[in-house]
Amino acid sequence: MDAKKTRPRMSGTDRAKFVAKIGILTAIAEVLMLLELALPFVAPTFYKLDLSETVILIGGFSMGPVAAVVIELLKNLLNLLINGTTTYCIGELGNFLIGCAFTVPAAVIYKFNKTRKGALISLLTGTLSLAVIGGVINYFILVPAYAQAYVGGDMSVIIGMGGAIFPWVKDLFTFVLSCTMPFNLIKGVVCSLVCYILYKRVSPVLHI
Repeated sequence: MDAKKTRPRMSGTDRAKFVAKIGILTAIAEVLMLLELALPFVAPTFYKLDLSETVILIGGFSMGPVAAVVIELLKNLLNLLINGTTTYCIGELGNFLIGCAFTVPAAVIYKFNKTRKGALISLLTGTLSLAVIGGVINYFILVPAYAQAYVGGDMSVIIGMGGAIFPWVKDLFTFVLSCTMPFNLIKGVVCSLVCYILYKRVSPVLHI
Protein backbone atom coordinates (compact mmCIF):
# COMPACT_ATOMS: atom_id res chain seq x y z
CA MET A 1 0.00 0.00 0.00
CA ASP A 2 1.31 3.43 -0.93
CA ALA A 3 2.13 5.33 2.29
CA LYS A 4 1.38 8.61 0.55
CA LYS A 5 -2.20 7.53 -0.13
CA THR A 6 -2.82 6.62 3.49
CA ARG A 7 -1.33 9.79 4.97
CA PRO A 8 -4.09 12.01 6.37
CA ARG A 9 -4.45 15.36 4.66
CA MET A 10 -5.25 18.68 6.26
CA SER A 11 -8.72 20.00 5.61
CA GLY A 12 -9.11 23.55 4.37
CA THR A 13 -10.02 24.66 7.89
CA ASP A 14 -6.96 22.94 9.37
CA ARG A 15 -4.69 24.57 6.80
CA ALA A 16 -6.17 27.96 7.57
CA LYS A 17 -5.61 27.41 11.31
CA PHE A 18 -2.04 26.25 10.67
CA VAL A 19 -1.24 29.34 8.60
CA ALA A 20 -2.86 31.62 11.19
CA LYS A 21 -0.85 30.07 14.03
CA ILE A 22 2.36 30.36 12.01
CA GLY A 23 1.61 34.02 11.36
CA ILE A 24 0.84 34.83 14.99
CA LEU A 25 3.90 33.02 16.32
CA THR A 26 6.12 34.66 13.70
CA ALA A 27 4.90 38.11 14.73
CA ILE A 28 5.50 37.40 18.42
CA ALA A 29 8.94 35.96 17.67
CA GLU A 30 9.85 39.08 15.69
CA VAL A 31 8.80 41.37 18.55
CA LEU A 32 10.94 39.37 20.96
CA MET A 33 13.83 39.42 18.49
CA LEU A 34 13.80 43.20 18.69
CA LEU A 35 14.26 43.04 22.48
CA GLU A 36 17.81 41.75 22.28
CA LEU A 37 20.46 41.96 24.94
CA ALA A 38 24.24 41.74 24.77
CA LEU A 39 26.19 39.70 27.33
CA PRO A 40 29.55 41.51 27.32
CA PHE A 41 30.90 39.39 30.18
CA VAL A 42 30.65 36.29 27.95
CA ALA A 43 30.99 37.36 24.33
CA PRO A 44 31.55 40.45 22.14
CA THR A 45 28.51 42.67 21.85
CA PHE A 46 27.68 41.64 18.28
CA TYR A 47 26.30 38.46 19.88
CA LYS A 48 22.79 39.30 21.10
CA LEU A 49 20.46 37.29 23.33
CA ASP A 50 16.72 37.37 22.66
CA LEU A 51 13.79 35.12 23.51
CA SER A 52 12.41 34.64 20.00
CA GLU A 53 13.56 31.00 19.97
CA THR A 54 11.23 30.36 22.91
CA VAL A 55 8.25 31.12 20.67
CA ILE A 56 9.67 28.91 17.92
CA LEU A 57 10.19 26.07 20.38
CA ILE A 58 6.55 26.38 21.43
CA GLY A 59 5.50 26.36 17.78
CA GLY A 60 7.70 23.34 17.07
CA PHE A 61 6.33 21.46 20.07
CA SER A 62 2.72 22.12 19.11
CA MET A 63 2.92 21.86 15.29
CA GLY A 64 6.10 19.90 14.57
CA PRO A 65 9.64 20.57 13.31
CA VAL A 66 8.54 21.83 9.88
CA ALA A 67 6.59 24.61 11.61
CA ALA A 68 9.71 25.52 13.59
CA VAL A 69 11.71 25.91 10.37
CA VAL A 70 8.97 27.98 8.73
CA ILE A 71 8.61 30.32 11.72
CA GLU A 72 12.40 30.67 11.95
CA LEU A 73 12.60 31.59 8.28
CA LEU A 74 9.64 33.99 8.33
CA LYS A 75 10.93 35.68 11.49
CA ASN A 76 14.22 36.53 9.81
CA LEU A 77 12.56 37.63 6.56
CA LEU A 78 10.17 39.84 8.54
CA ASN A 79 13.10 41.31 10.45
CA LEU A 80 14.81 42.12 7.14
CA LEU A 81 11.66 43.89 5.91
CA ILE A 82 11.24 45.90 9.12
CA ASN A 83 14.84 46.70 10.02
CA GLY A 84 16.84 45.97 6.91
CA THR A 85 20.26 44.52 7.56
CA THR A 86 23.43 46.00 9.02
CA THR A 87 25.33 42.74 8.56
CA TYR A 88 24.95 42.10 4.81
CA CYS A 89 22.41 39.39 5.79
CA ILE A 90 25.14 37.46 7.63
CA GLY A 91 23.38 37.96 10.94
CA GLU A 92 20.02 36.87 9.55
CA LEU A 93 21.52 33.79 7.91
CA GLY A 94 23.31 32.89 11.12
CA ASN A 95 20.17 33.45 13.20
CA PHE A 96 18.21 31.14 10.89
CA LEU A 97 20.80 28.35 10.77
CA ILE A 98 21.58 28.40 14.48
CA GLY A 99 17.92 28.81 15.41
CA CYS A 100 17.09 25.69 13.40
CA ALA A 101 19.97 23.84 15.05
CA PHE A 102 18.28 24.60 18.38
CA THR A 103 14.56 24.24 17.70
CA VAL A 104 14.38 21.46 15.11
CA PRO A 105 16.08 18.68 17.15
CA ALA A 106 13.96 19.64 20.16
CA ALA A 107 10.75 19.58 18.10
CA VAL A 108 11.62 16.23 16.49
CA ILE A 109 12.26 14.53 19.84
CA TYR A 110 9.17 16.02 21.48
CA LYS A 111 7.02 14.88 18.54
CA PHE A 112 7.65 11.27 19.56
CA ASN A 113 7.66 11.73 23.33
CA LYS A 114 5.09 14.29 24.47
CA THR A 115 5.67 14.05 28.20
CA ARG A 116 7.39 16.29 30.73
CA LYS A 117 10.41 14.00 30.61
CA GLY A 118 10.31 14.11 26.82
CA ALA A 119 10.18 17.90 26.94
CA LEU A 120 13.23 18.04 29.21
CA ILE A 121 15.17 15.65 26.96
CA SER A 122 14.10 17.66 23.91
CA LEU A 123 15.18 20.97 25.39
CA LEU A 124 18.47 19.57 26.66
CA THR A 125 19.23 18.08 23.25
CA GLY A 126 18.30 21.33 21.51
CA THR A 127 20.52 23.35 23.84
CA LEU A 128 23.51 21.05 23.29
CA SER A 129 22.87 21.15 19.53
CA LEU A 130 22.72 24.95 19.69
CA ALA A 131 26.09 25.08 21.44
CA VAL A 132 27.89 22.51 19.27
CA ILE A 133 26.39 23.13 15.82
CA GLY A 134 26.28 26.87 16.52
CA GLY A 135 29.98 26.71 17.33
CA VAL A 136 30.74 24.86 14.09
CA ILE A 137 28.68 27.33 12.02
CA ASN A 138 30.43 30.28 13.66
CA TYR A 139 33.87 28.72 13.16
CA PHE A 140 33.49 27.86 9.49
CA ILE A 141 30.95 30.41 8.22
CA LEU A 142 29.80 33.29 10.38
CA VAL A 143 32.91 34.67 12.07
CA PRO A 144 35.00 34.50 8.85
CA ALA A 145 32.12 36.18 6.98
CA TYR A 146 31.86 38.95 9.61
CA ALA A 147 35.62 39.47 9.44
CA GLN A 148 35.55 39.66 5.65
CA ALA A 149 32.60 42.07 5.62
CA TYR A 150 33.72 44.46 8.35
CA VAL A 151 37.49 44.30 8.79
CA GLY A 152 38.74 43.18 5.40
CA GLY A 153 39.22 39.60 6.52
CA ASP A 154 41.46 40.56 9.43
CA MET A 155 40.40 37.89 11.91
CA SER A 156 42.70 39.32 14.60
CA VAL A 157 40.26 42.20 15.19
CA ILE A 158 37.45 39.83 16.16
CA ILE A 159 39.80 37.55 18.06
CA GLY A 160 40.94 40.64 19.96
CA MET A 161 37.34 41.31 21.05
CA GLY A 162 37.26 37.87 22.62
CA GLY A 163 40.71 38.36 24.09
CA ALA A 164 39.52 41.52 25.84
CA ILE A 165 37.05 39.33 27.77
CA PHE A 166 39.15 36.20 28.21
CA PRO A 167 42.94 36.64 27.97
CA TRP A 168 43.45 33.07 26.76
CA VAL A 169 41.53 33.71 23.52
CA LYS A 170 44.30 33.76 20.92
CA ASP A 171 42.75 32.29 17.78
CA LEU A 172 39.39 31.43 16.20
CA PHE A 173 39.17 28.06 17.94
CA THR A 174 39.61 29.51 21.44
CA PHE A 175 37.26 32.37 20.51
CA VAL A 176 34.47 29.98 19.57
CA LEU A 177 35.18 27.69 22.52
CA SER A 178 35.33 30.49 25.10
CA CYS A 179 32.82 33.03 23.77
CA THR A 180 30.47 31.59 21.16
CA MET A 181 29.63 28.24 22.74
CA PRO A 182 29.08 29.57 26.29
CA PHE A 183 26.88 32.35 24.88
CA ASN A 184 24.81 29.80 22.98
CA LEU A 185 24.55 27.59 26.05
CA ILE A 186 23.21 30.51 28.08
CA LYS A 187 20.73 31.35 25.32
CA GLY A 188 19.63 27.73 25.09
CA VAL A 189 19.13 27.37 28.84
CA VAL A 190 17.18 30.64 29.15
CA CYS A 191 14.91 29.96 26.16
CA SER A 192 14.38 26.34 27.21
CA LEU A 193 13.46 27.32 30.75
CA VAL A 194 10.90 29.87 29.56
CA CYS A 195 9.48 27.36 27.05
CA TYR A 196 9.19 24.67 29.74
CA ILE A 197 7.33 27.05 32.06
CA LEU A 198 4.98 28.44 29.40
CA TYR A 199 4.26 25.58 27.00
CA LYS A 200 1.57 23.72 28.95
CA ARG A 201 -0.13 27.03 29.71
CA VAL A 202 -0.35 28.16 26.08
CA SER A 203 -0.64 24.80 24.27
CA PRO A 204 -4.43 24.57 24.68
CA VAL A 205 -4.75 27.73 22.58
CA LEU A 206 -2.44 26.33 19.90
CA HIS A 207 -4.41 23.08 19.67
CA ILE A 208 -7.79 24.69 19.05
